Amino acid sequence: MSVMGANSEPRVRELAREAVTLMAFSAAVSVSVALLLLLAYGLGL
Repeated sequence: MSVMGANSEPRVRELAREAVTLMAFSAAVSVSVALLLLLAYGLGL
């Protein structure tokens, strides 16, 4: 059983790293779209 636990830890870490990367990418896209909308509104487009 300890062997299975040892094998599952890196997978959990990799999944957590992927989740954090996805959240950071999503936040960056959201901020970019918001800034583009503000810029377009400011320019009167």
